[in-house]
Amino acid sequence: MIEVFTANTPNGKKITIMLEEIGFEYKITKVNINKDEQFNPEFEKISPFRKIPVIIDHEKKISLFESGAILIYLAEKSGKFYNPEKKLLINQWLMGQMAYVGPMLGQHHQFHHYNPGKSKFGEDRYFKISERIYFELDKRLSKSNYLAYDEYTIADIATFPWIARHEWHDIGLKKFNSLNKWYNKIAEREAVKKGYDLLKKGEAVPKA
Repeated sequence: MIEVFTANTPNGKKITIMLEEIGFEYKITKVNINKDEQFNPEFEKISPFRKIPVIIDHEKKISLFESGAILIYLAEKSGKFYNPEKKLLINQWLMGQMAYVGPMLGQHHQFHHYNPGKSKFGEDRYFKISERIYFELDKRLSKSNYLAYDEYTIADIATFPWIARHEWHDIGLKKFNSLNKWYNKIAEREAVKKGYDLLKKGEAVPKA
């Protein structure tokens, strides 16, 4: 059984979506990041950077931090969504999400959604970067059904929850035809619907 220490964030949703996709039994242990529970000494033992999500695989008695590493572990354990022959391609798009898409959209959330009016420089900078991310993803998806290649992989699972916050971005997902098509296709997957509702409170995937 997989125990997921998480909050209801895009990084947290990556893991629950993956677990639903591969059909593994799991339970959620909520970490209230609004109350700084991620800084508790006990949590730091399994998450050196004090970030969510973290998993414990109780069968193997191991813990893993960093969502990209967790996705790779679950993919290899299940044998799904991580074709060994396409690993180099998948890893590039997965790391692109980890290092670029997530952090930059996250900064856009901070300036544009949570703290508007506090820094025009920050708002303008991260809006432009986020718009460029949409353009770059759209360009890729105009040439490929999914991010890494023509099959659904952990690179798509990692990226989807960040684009699911498109309403916060105010960029206009529908203006990007290929990205919008990719988003809608993934949003219809039953495992994605279940995993997106991380807290099991009926949270629906946002419509494009």
